[in-house]
Amino acid sequence: MSTLLCIGLGYTARFFAARIASEGWRIIGTAQSEDGAARIASLGYEAIIFNGTAPSEALRIALASATHVLISAPPDAAGDPLLRHHADDLPTALSWIGYLSTVGVYGDHGGAWVDETTVPKPVSNRSRWRLTAEQTWLDLAKRSGIRVEIFRLAGIYGPGRGPLESVRNGTARAIVKPGQVFNRIHVEDIANVLAATIARGPALSLYNVSDDEPAPPQDVLAYAAALLELPPPPAVDYATADLTPMARSFYSECKRVSNARLKRALGVTLAYPTFRDGLTHDAALVRS
Repeated sequence: MSTLLCIGLGYTARFFAARIASEGWRIIGTAQSEDGAARIASLGYEAIIFNGTAPSEALRIALASATHVLISAPPDAAGDPLLRHHADDLPTALSWIGYLSTVGVYGDHGGAWVDETTVPKPVSNRSRWRLTAEQTWLDLAKRSGIRVEIFRLAGIYGPGRGPLESVRNGTARAIVKPGQVFNRIHVEDIANVLAATIARGPALSLYNVSDDEPAPPQDVLAYAAALLELPPPPAVDYATADLTPMARSFYSECKRVSNARLKRALGVTLAYPTFRDGLTHDAALVRS
């Protein structure tokens, strides 16, 4: 039986886990607390508590039985928590390690296109830590021969998460910054990409996972509001908007992310190539 061990069973990992669990895979997930472990168990999966501050004997045992490992838990200033505590416990017989990173590692490119050959220039500490973790995992792959693939994800949305949810609950703000665009990716397409890489076998070690159409955030919110038959959130000028430092740093980066390698190397066809496709699908779920 194939066994997927998820280091961090958050939104994206849960979506992918549900897909392959339906195909007969065994799923093990880590959580940072007893409550988190109980939520994992309620999904019918095996749960392990691992908060990254110390090694876990249960995790060491789980690694020995895993065939595939998906890592979505974020690194910190000290590096990736799994490598920090369990690098020596990774069996060389692992079929695959997938690391979920972010397109934030590219930094700001003034709206220009970036691809996997673009030299990263991360701005925030979060993105710097991600880039360091990426390289550490790729270095391990070279030393050990374990297959490691890095997935740089654009802004994730899907059922219960994203523009539709924020418009519906009244928390959406249409921050307007001239020329600002972001790529997004539907969670179902992330699952499709992960499944495609596992099925294909060794290919490339780094993929951008993004949609086809980088778009201004206010356009996305306006479309979401129209689908819900609600008024669009009022426009707020970025220059005067009351934003947290994290949110302001998010808007300080502008780039268009190419997914050409993803399509060429994996033969993946996105189910939701634009935000309109994904939001239209998710809105239908909300209405049903």
